[in-house]
Amino acid sequence: MKLKRLFATGAAAAILCSGCSAAPSSSASAGSEAQLLTYKNSAVDAGFDTVYAYSETGYDAEQMKAHFDTGVSLFRKYNDLFDIYNDYEGIANLKTINDNAGIAPVECDSEIIAMLKDAKYFYDLSGGCFDITSGALMHVWHEYRTQGIEMNLEGKTAPLPSEAELSEAAKLCGWDKVQIDEEAGTVFITEAGVSLDVGGIAKGYTAEKIAQAIAQDEIVSAAVDAGRNVRTINAKADGSPWNVRIVSPDGSGGSMIVQAAGSCSFVTSGDYERFFVGEDGKNYHHIIDTSTMYPAAYYRSVTILTEDSAAADCLSTALFCMSVEDGRKMLAQYAQESGHPADAVWIMDPDKAQEEGRDTEDFHIVWTEGLTDRIIFE
Repeated sequence: MKLKRLFATGAAAAILCSGCSAAPSSSASAGSEAQLLTYKNSAVDAGFDTVYAYSETGYDAEQMKAHFDTGVSLFRKYNDLFDIYNDYEGIANLKTINDNAGIAPVECDSEIIAMLKDAKYFYDLSGGCFDITSGALMHVWHEYRTQGIEMNLEGKTAPLPSEAELSEAAKLCGWDKVQIDEEAGTVFITEAGVSLDVGGIAKGYTAEKIAQAIAQDEIVSAAVDAGRNVRTINAKADGSPWNVRIVSPDGSGGSMIVQAAGSCSFVTSGDYERFFVGEDGKNYHHIIDTSTMYPAAYYRSVTILTEDSAAADCLSTALFCMSVEDGRKMLAQYAQESGHPADAVWIMDPDKAQEEGRDTEDFHIVWTEGLTDRIIFE
C-alpha cells in the first residue's frame, strides 16, 4: 500500500504558497510607495535527489532571482561535498573519506569538517541515538530496502538481513574510529569498513547554510525548502505566522497546523517514506535505531520546530529513536545550550502511547509545551 507523505505536500504548500500576492513591478507609479512582490521558483536537478524550492516576498525582483540562484548553487555544492555514492572531479567529498578508511587521512573542504562537528555534537547530546558513523549498518539496510522496494512493486514480500549480518555491520561504527584534524584540514577513518552516512543532517545543514547566505542581504521574508527541510527567514510580510500542516502518516484523514513566527525550521522524520514490506509482512523503513540494529519502532512521525535547520534535522532523527520523556530532556538541553527554543510533535499508534495527549481515530499525538497555543486541529 502506498502511504501518503506527512510533510511533503502539506507542509511545503502551507509555507511556500502563503504570503503576499505578486505585484506587476517592484515599485508603483511615481510618488507612491514601492509594492511588495512574491517570487517563487524551484529546481529539480540541484542535488540530493530531491526538489529545491524557494519563495521570497520583497521589493527587488532581480535580487530575489539572485537569491534563488544562490540557493541552487549552494545546494549543488553541498550535494557534491556530502555525497557518499559518487565522485566529483576536483573535490574530496564524503565518499573520498569513506573510500580511504583505514588507508590515509583526506584533506577536505572546511564545510565537511564543520558538518561533522555538528553531527558529533548531536551524537553526544542524544547519547548515541544520532550516529553518522553507522554507515556500514545503514548500507546493509539500504541494499535490502532497494531490493525490497523492487520486489514489493512486483507484488512480492522481501527478505530481511540476518542477525549475523547486522551484528557484523554494527561493529563497524563509532566516533572513536574518526579523527578530525582541523589544523591540517583532514578527516581520517582509522578502520577499514567503517563509513559515514550523513542522511540525517545533510539537507538540514544545507538549508541552514543557504538561509544564512541569503539573509546577509536585507530582505523582507523568505522560505527555503531543501527537500522538505524548510527554513524560514524573518517573519511573514503580512504579519501572519508561518504554518506547517501535519497530516496523518497513512493518509487516513485529519490534520493539524503548527504555527511559528519569525525565522524557524520545520523538519519531519517519518516511517512512511523509503520502506519495504518484509517476508514477515511488516514494514521496514529507513530510520535505523542503532541500539537494536533495526528500524526504530516508537513512532510514525516526529516533527521538530527550531530555528537552526541542521539542528532540526538531527533532532528529528534522534527523537525518532528514543522515548518521549528522553526526547523532551534532549530538547530542553539543546535549548539551554544553544539559546534557541526547540519543540516537537510526536505521532504514534495508540498502543504505543507513552503519556497523555490527543487521540484521533487512528493515532495518538503528543507535543511539547511550547506548541500548546500554536496548534490548530482541522
